[in-house]
Amino acid sequence: MLDTNLKTQLKVYLEKLTKPVELIATLDDGAKSAEIRSLLADIASLSEKVSFREENDRPVRKPSFLITNPGSQSGPRFAGSPMGHEFTSLVLALLQTGGHPSKESQSLLEQVVALDTDLHFETYYSLSCHNCPDVVQALNLMAVLNPRISHTAIDGGMFQNEITERNVMGVPAVFLNGKEFGQGRLSLAEIVGKVDTNAEKRAAEELNKRDAYEVLIVGSGPAGAAAAIYSARKGIRTGLMGERFGGQVLDTVDIENYISVQKTEGAKLAGSLRAHVDDYDVDVIDTQSAIKLIPAAKEGGLHAIETASGAVLKSRSIIIATGARWRNMGVPGEEQYRTKGVTYCPHCDGPLFKGKRTAVIGGGNSGVEAAIDLAGLVEHVTLLEFASEMRADKVLQDKLRSLKNVDVILNAQTTEVKGDGSKVTGLSYIDRNNQTSHEIALSGIFVQIGLLPNTTFLEGAVERNKMGEIIIDAKCETSLKGVFAAGDCTTVPYKQIIIASGEGAKASLSAFDYLIRTQPAE
Repeated sequence: MLDTNLKTQLKVYLEKLTKPVELIATLDDGAKSAEIRSLLADIASLSEKVSFREENDRPVRKPSFLITNPGSQSGPRFAGSPMGHEFTSLVLALLQTGGHPSKESQSLLEQVVALDTDLHFETYYSLSCHNCPDVVQALNLMAVLNPRISHTAIDGGMFQNEITERNVMGVPAVFLNGKEFGQGRLSLAEIVGKVDTNAEKRAAEELNKRDAYEVLIVGSGPAGAAAAIYSARKGIRTGLMGERFGGQVLDTVDIENYISVQKTEGAKLAGSLRAHVDDYDVDVIDTQSAIKLIPAAKEGGLHAIETASGAVLKSRSIIIATGARWRNMGVPGEEQYRTKGVTYCPHCDGPLFKGKRTAVIGGGNSGVEAAIDLAGLVEHVTLLEFASEMRADKVLQDKLRSLKNVDVILNAQTTEVKGDGSKVTGLSYIDRNNQTSHEIALSGIFVQIGLLPNTTFLEGAVERNKMGEIIIDAKCETSLKGVFAAGDCTTVPYKQIIIASGEGAKASLSAFDYLIRTQPAE
């Protein structure tokens, strides 16, 4: 099952085990069970601390296997294949079950251990999903730490009947005690925050005790990370708060234009950004979103950021680096059928629509790339573009038009998402050439129409343009003294990772220059 190279690498990792690990498989006579049997046998052969046995009469999914310690019946379970993007999840589950410590904060780990209720999580993933491993790994860790928590990671491609029965149309899809819990990327902190009802209140109380910063960066994507590193290197008190570290980078699959890095993946780059920030004295505040900027009463005073949790953080200077989010179509039915056929990630959710008819909304590079990817998976793709021509690069358009199962409709204004109450069944659009209405029967709609800046919390505080972007000058200064901005949330042209990083560094240098030239208000 494992090639020689993977065996060599895995053997090195398994040397880190400090206590025995037992793999208990529940299999049948099928080909997939044979593959998993071979995989587990390979793993067990690489370490004396790993054993493998079968208990095929267990009342659980087949094929599946539990990762536990001898004498225990708790721990993470994989139902189906843990290959592809999930192979890393398998390796981490082995290491953590075998006593290798997690890199998560000690306070968060203690919070997981202290949870005193029975929590049974199930996560549906696809082997091509780049967002799924973070969720699977977080829930696996919870199952390792707390015997009252169980987690089964389910390969949706192998258990299509469950995908249909539970109407799963986007991954990762998480169920808790049989009910829908969440969809899309979730961090460990976010999951714990949702199940620990007092977590938000405790977090706000703790944050309100923090002393004022010299620079507080709001947003932890590439711009925010760069700003934090440059600020910390100046030796000034630096805070970095954000909803999820990495921002949009986490939703990016392949990155080939970050200079000096020939090719990487979004999740890997986000991890590298976090590791670099952690090398410095930066107060990183995760899973917090800003809802209001409160300007200082006078020049040189303390600006403040109010968070959704109720905390108020103060700082002499602030850098806004909140990035952007996917733009919605804004039509009836879109919100109702979000994750029930309306989706934004062809890489994650494309495999769930195998053999079905789909649509892509948007004719830019991202839309055309999505249609090309989907064409290899689904029965048919219809790309709808509002304008009279597509904006994608010619090489992409040529590739798209060469595909036999793709139709392109120009001058198409999507007007409604149709559904049966539980899932998407089609869409309506108007032909802008003659104002006639049309309907298309389909199962999935992939929205690829650009981004909106995350700046609504700044209403009335700093100047923005009609698109909501923060207006900045060449030094990343906003209309409010002591407040700077960087990255995709600003008017800087060309929304690229490398540009956001450079703008973050520039904003930090500008903030430092402001601090040394401004007398603190008493």
